[in-house]
Amino acid sequence: MKPIITAACAAGWVQDGDTITTSGFVASVMPEALTRALEKRFLETGSPKNLTLFYAAAQGNRDGSGADHFAHEGMIKRVIGGHWNMVPRLGEMVLANKIEGYNFPQGTLSQLYRDIAGHRIGTITHVGLNTFVDPRLEGGKLNDKTKEDLVQVVEILGQEKLLYKAMPLQIGFIRGTYADENGNVTMDHEVATIEATSIAQAVHNSGGKVIVQVKRVIENGTLDPKMVKIPGIYVDALVVSEDPTDHEQCVGCDYDGSMCGEYRVPLNSLNYPSMSAKKIIGRRAAMELVPNSVVNLGIGIPEYISMVASEEGIGDYMTLTVESGPVGGIPQGGARFGGSVNPEAILDQPYQFDFYDGGGVDCAFLGLAQADRCGNINVSKFGPRIAGCGGFINITQNAKKVFFCGTFTADGLKTHVENGKLIIDQEGRSKKFIDQVEQITFSGTYAQRVNQPVMYITERAVFELRSDGVYLTEVAPGIDLHTQIIDLMGFEPKIDHRLMDTRIFSDSLMGLK
Repeated sequence: MKPIITAACAAGWVQDGDTITTSGFVASVMPEALTRALEKRFLETGSPKNLTLFYAAAQGNRDGSGADHFAHEGMIKRVIGGHWNMVPRLGEMVLANKIEGYNFPQGTLSQLYRDIAGHRIGTITHVGLNTFVDPRLEGGKLNDKTKEDLVQVVEILGQEKLLYKAMPLQIGFIRGTYADENGNVTMDHEVATIEATSIAQAVHNSGGKVIVQVKRVIENGTLDPKMVKIPGIYVDALVVSEDPTDHEQCVGCDYDGSMCGEYRVPLNSLNYPSMSAKKIIGRRAAMELVPNSVVNLGIGIPEYISMVASEEGIGDYMTLTVESGPVGGIPQGGARFGGSVNPEAILDQPYQFDFYDGGGVDCAFLGLAQADRCGNINVSKFGPRIAGCGGFINITQNAKKVFFCGTFTADGLKTHVENGKLIIDQEGRSKKFIDQVEQITFSGTYAQRVNQPVMYITERAVFELRSDGVYLTEVAPGIDLHTQIIDLMGFEPKIDHRLMDTRIFSDSLMGLK
């Protein structure tokens, strides 16, 4: 029988200098009882100190939860993470050069757990080539204090690859739902199983300690073995948390069984969005959908594509996927991002990214924050703010077609449609199309090399990346080519344009079906 200990006792197992890894995907699957107890121990005793924190996805809700429990001087010395936007306190420490910080592709980090478990040298992949994680650019290092190279370029069978180095993991904090007396753990009430199995294997095979936070422990023999995600042979101890907030399905959200397969819910008729710049972008992007498409949608404007597709009666053209593991259903946003209502399947995150990395996604629609003359995109770093790449690099670098969707300018843009023409009422104060992006999260050069179709869709213009550069291919009716497009860019694109489809700017259905 596995020992059942308190969260405070589990925190006592962590030693100075340990490398600790935690489960979590944005505001879900976080072992809050464990990380909160560890933070409390440090604040009261000054120990453990000089920890290295390793995690794959975003972990937190910008409220001190998740990985921000580690954000104390002396407690942490290094963070290796896939996404940083949800942990602002850790980001501030990196910007102040108080800790070492690395940002690597989320999918690759989730796969690295498996290579650590298998005692392999690391994860060898093409993902990240020519982006900021490539050591010939920044090597994923986030500040001057960060010196060690954790990724290197290698050549295997004549092919250029990146090697993300493996490292031993001494402590694993994971959240599950139920455990039996032998320590077998299920994840019945979680929105995704993420990489929980791989974390446990990696820590156990590193000679470390695996502690799992659960709702309750039940009698041996009562768990369906097909539902067990973490076998008891990987587990060193269980922590039962009686605080219901420690097992919120998503931070601040009510439990929704339709996101974990407990039941399915009827999808009520959507309140289709009224005409706006975002809907214009969603409409133009939806024109690229074809039947039987496997699609990944990013947060924000790309979500309008799903709404437009439903309004046009072509919602069944696509199967939506989420990097955390859900396939099918309706992906959720905000604190619920990572889950889907009525999913058809929920895979472990590393398997989802295997599918993504191998080109399984037909169309990826993601945000457009900054673009430059080489077709590069930046969504990971803006001045003093570290957002991180998350799964963006894995998804955009490998989708059969990638579409970057966003308004042409940012910060204050106001528009309306009148008589089938787009009117700019107030221009945004920030340019998105600039001479050189601050950080390369998507490499136009790499896309050109592998002949990947790339399109940039805005409310007033559409651009394409071709072998010889960025082309302006479509202009909205009512928009002046020079004063409202070219003069507001940090570079001059090549011109081969036509009028955007006028159906986009009508209140009636476009007839895409």
